[in-house]
Formats: sequence, structure tokens, C-alpha cells
Amino acid sequence: MPTFEREPRPDKVEAVAELKDVLNAGTVILTDYQGLDVKSISNVRKKLGEAGTGYKVVKNNLLALASIGLPAEKLVKGLEGPTAIAYTSDDPVAAAKALQDFLKGPKPIKIKAGIVDGQILDSSQITELSKVPAKPVLLGMLVGGLQSPITGLVGTLQQLYGQLVFTLQGVADKRQAA
Repeated sequence: MPTFEREPRPDKVEAVAELKDVLNAGTVILTDYQGLDVKSISNVRKKLGEAGTGYKVVKNNLLALASIGLPAEKLVKGLEGPTAIAYTSDDPVAAAKALQDFLKGPKPIKIKAGIVDGQILDSSQITELSKVPAKPVLLGMLVGGLQSPITGLVGTLQQLYGQLVFTLQGVADKRQAA
């Protein structure tokens, strides 16, 4: 009995290669977009794009092929239903925060799972990630934390310097009086 093996279509090969690039982004969040129309998905893409995050509707079988050999392979195992991926190489917190806007409403998006820097996260962990302050705020907090002890040290040194000046002035005044 003959077996029929087909060459993969060039468009499918290209789609898998593109998905492989997307899965190599630092952050990938899988969502269920069931119930959204084209206009709603376009709105999601626009809002996520403003946060530096891409959004792409994908076929599960192509996503599974693209994930072979990548950390995301465990993420897509057993994936069912319509799937779209939010992805970014930048700030994972910004991507998670941007998705939170679409988790409520008449036609909500559901988060299935995600991967951030090789670490697989479930939907509740992604929700927690969205509660972390944005990167600029965290950097500001870090600088403030580093600056605080330095400011205290400078104040202490100024006090000591001031006391030294008053002491020297007192000694100079005593010598002039004598």
C-alpha cells in the first residue's frame, strides 16, 4: 500500500518560521479570543501595540510545530480552542498589564498560559505579573533606595564639617582673646 507524503506548503513553512521567531521573544502569553469579532481583535492589537506588544491569531498545530525544541514546547502541549499570542521582547509587565484591560467586558479574552524568559506561567501568575509596577517605576524605586543612604551620609558629613568649622572658629577666637 503506497504512502503519500506531501511536501509542506511554502506558506505553512513560512508561518512556522515566523512563529518560531515570535516564540523566541522574551515574553509570550497565550490567550483565547473566542467570541471576539475582527473589529475587537483589531482593537486589542492596537492597544497592545501601544504597549510594545504584538498580538497574533495562530493555529494550534502550527504553534506546536514552531515550539519544538524551544522552552515553549511544554506550554503548547495539549492546547485546545482558538489561540492568539501576545508577545514582546521588551517589558513583560507592560504586556501583562495591557492584556488586563481585555479580561473583562462583554467579550473578554481569557489568558491560557505564558512564558517569560523561559519560565512557564499559568494565567493566575500572569495576572500577578500585571500587578508589578512598570519598569520605569521600579527603576525609580531602585534609584531612590540607593540614593537615600547616600543622602544621609552627605548630611552627616555636612554636620561633622560644620562642627569642625565651629570648633576651629572657637579655638581661633580663644587665641585672639588671649
